[in-house]
Amino acid sequence: MRQIVLDTETTGLEPQDGHRIIEIGCVELVDRRPTGNDFHQYLQPDREIDAGAVEVHGITNEFLADKPRWGDIVERFLDYVRDAELIIHNAPFDVGFINHELSLLDGDWGRLEDYCRITDTLEMARALFPGQRNSLDALCRRYDIDNSHRALHGALLDARILADVYLAMTGGQRDLGLEAVAQAEAAGAGEDSVALRLERPLRVLRASDEELAAHRRYLQAIAEASGGRVLWPEEGAGG
Repeated sequence: MRQIVLDTETTGLEPQDGHRIIEIGCVELVDRRPTGNDFHQYLQPDREIDAGAVEVHGITNEFLADKPRWGDIVERFLDYVRDAELIIHNAPFDVGFINHELSLLDGDWGRLEDYCRITDTLEMARALFPGQRNSLDALCRRYDIDNSHRALHGALLDARILADVYLAMTGGQRDLGLEAVAQAEAAGAGEDSVALRLERPLRVLRASDEELAAHRRYLQAIAEASGGRVLWPEEGAGG
């Protein structure tokens, strides 16, 4: 399963107003593991960057003066994302800009959706946490993901942070303590070293109806994000 976590930085907020992409960053995941095969490119937009946008990402026209244009890298980009699942936070923003860039080129390049499948992590987060803040920063706090090194926005940096958030949102915990058990058994420590000794029965806390509903929404979001590649039957998603 090949997934691409993608983010862009732009000259402003609306492609309809002539704003352009100035940075695109992608992180490749294969079977939910980063491969290091990332895609990162700054772009010359042929227009001024809004002052408000510079305050967000810190990228200036002077810095971009010698960078390639979208048409110079479009084939390489589309080959990179082809047949993958794109993971994007607030996908309509980034997809809208990419499709606008494609429409400005000579020839019929189609739309990004013609090349790959797109998953919006903002929609996933809203389903999991209705009524709460679901920005990337908010999700980092919720999942205890360190983004303290993020003084300014950057496409590749934000894509890497979003990759961590996505893995956490879709069951990204990998350890579960089983590795320590396996190591102890391999060392011949025996069952006593890893067994739990309970002096009294554990108290069982039953989930409330609200917690069960939230659990079902969480499992549904995981199932949709994975394309249905889950181990539980759909009718058993309620727990």
